[in-house]
Amino acid sequence: MTLQNKRALQVLTVGFGVLLLQACDSDNDTFIANPSPPPPPPAMASFDVTVANLTGAQPLSPVAVIAHRAGYEVFAVGEPASVGLEELAEGGDNTSLLAEADGDAAVLATASGTGAIGPAGTETVSVEVLESDLPDLLMSVSTMLVNTNDAISGINGTAIGTMAVGDVVSLRTIAYDAGTELNTEMGTEIPGPAGGGEGFNAARNDRADRVSMHSGVVSQDDGYATSSLSEQHRFDNPVTQIRIERID
Repeated sequence: MTLQNKRALQVLTVGFGVLLLQACDSDNDTFIANPSPPPPPPAMASFDVTVANLTGAQPLSPVAVIAHRAGYEVFAVGEPASVGLEELAEGGDNTSLLAEADGDAAVLATASGTGAIGPAGTETVSVEVLESDLPDLLMSVSTMLVNTNDAISGINGTAIGTMAVGDVVSLRTIAYDAGTELNTEMGTEIPGPAGGGEGFNAARNDRADRVSMHSGVVSQDDGYATSSLSEQHRFDNPVTQIRIERID
């Protein structure tokens, strides 16, 4: 073998060795790579909130369900209603109320009903929070009695943090007056089927401008000549039953 051929063979051998080492390194990289498994999802707690309409002729607007800590409240008796509560109380629209809640640091989760709840009807809304948030957990639920000017009902900060899976809390609720619209009972100002009129109006014409217990409906059958409501639209407390069950 000539000297030139020997040198060529040496170069070829060295080159092959480098390629072999690179291939081994590549294979080693493949086998060494062992990513850590993803962390398990956080433990959650689920609740079913069932709202039953106890009235004779007052459909309820789609409910707003809000899970929160102390520091948030839907309303305070004796204090003015927020704009979100005003829109719910006058027009049955919970959109702004839920948006207000979602923007509050004390709120953990929100959910909405899918539609109106007729007399003797029920609807169940589910809401889920982190298990780590259970110790301070409160629940609020709000809805409008739509054959009124601005009557609402629900629970406002009920403590449910100690509930175990399968536990049930059942509460009956009264009617409140949002204090944002005069109780004219006129069809042009009642959004429900008894009136079909205007819902929310940004102008507050109720002189009280504060949330209070509702005094009830008078109706044309009791001599309120301009009222569009009849005796069937009157209501006594309680007006709803709210059942909360811990599912998970």
